[in-house]
Amino acid sequence: MTDDLATTPAVQGLLERLGLGLLPPPRGDGPTGRNRNAAGRTTTGRAVFVKQLDARQPDAARRFRRQLAYEEAAAARPGSPASPECLGWDADELLIVFEWLEGARSGSDLASDEEFGDELACSAGEMIGALHSLPPDALPAPGTGTAEPDPILLPPLEFFDALPLAYHTQASGASLEAWGMLQRDTELAGALRRLRAEEAAAPPAFVHGDLRLDQFLLHGGRLRLCDWEEFRRADPARDVGAFVGEWLHRAVLDIPSKDAELSGPSPQLSHQDVVERGVAELNRLRTRNVAFWEGYRAATASAPAASAAASADPGLPVRATAFAGWHLIDRMFASAEQRPRLTAIDRAAAGIGRSAVLHPEKFTTVLGLEA
Repeated sequence: MTDDLATTPAVQGLLERLGLGLLPPPRGDGPTGRNRNAAGRTTTGRAVFVKQLDARQPDAARRFRRQLAYEEAAAARPGSPASPECLGWDADELLIVFEWLEGARSGSDLASDEEFGDELACSAGEMIGALHSLPPDALPAPGTGTAEPDPILLPPLEFFDALPLAYHTQASGASLEAWGMLQRDTELAGALRRLRAEEAAAPPAFVHGDLRLDQFLLHGGRLRLCDWEEFRRADPARDVGAFVGEWLHRAVLDIPSKDAELSGPSPQLSHQDVVERGVAELNRLRTRNVAFWEGYRAATASAPAASAAASADPGLPVRATAFAGWHLIDRMFASAEQRPRLTAIDRAAAGIGRSAVLHPEKFTTVLGLEA
């Protein structure tokens, strides 16, 4: 089903004010995502990608301000991570226009096709390292978003005590099953609370805040990073852990699932057997994390000392490992939203993620984050 965003008066008016021409009606399905999107070539021949945040979501205005904060920071700092060029916006309509990287491939698609290799991983590390090395005064104007006092809310520690009614009434059976499992795990809840306390004491840096492989785009041989709606100053270990956690997640997904033992909600293989298969797959993918970490450390080491907080944080690899563990659990919830019951792979993901959260110091080297 196509989205008529491209032909709405708000979009057409914004494009005209920006001198970009008009977008024709869409042909077939447009880009997908949690926001309304439209992409194409305008009547002036300009390739544009239009995104509109859903004003019905309570955090939409905040996410929009954070996106604009990044765009203003990037415009003022030529060394900021490469992202699709922002062409303009309409704050009242929560609309923003970017150059459309026609034919670009996402990092998740590249990874699925075994084409997100060590070279791209190193480039991703350099990009994130450069971001984390931006000086605190990188924003041209305070108060554009990153100074807002709302912290990143994941992991949602209050969910370990009780689920909000609104979440409970909309959650899938698998999600409720997963929370029932986690709420009994007082050891995990305690470890996550300690992680949040360590995060609060860590030197902050500008972070992407929602890093996933599908946020990376490869276009014309150049890696870009998009979707800056969680941009802010926070613990840089979140971004590092998210990247590492993406490969940890892929390692779990790539556990051979053709066996009947792994196809249903009640695994016949032991938990240890499933974990061992995941570890073997992680060893195969580990070089991506090693390359990312090398690129990251090179970028932070070459930054001015006043802005390279990440390079002077010896606890970052351990915290990043713990965040990688949570990332794996969080991705389990993302897939559980579509199912009535947890699968063996879901439980394997939770088990491996739990181990990384509880004992991150034991897994930093395993995951490629050597000191």
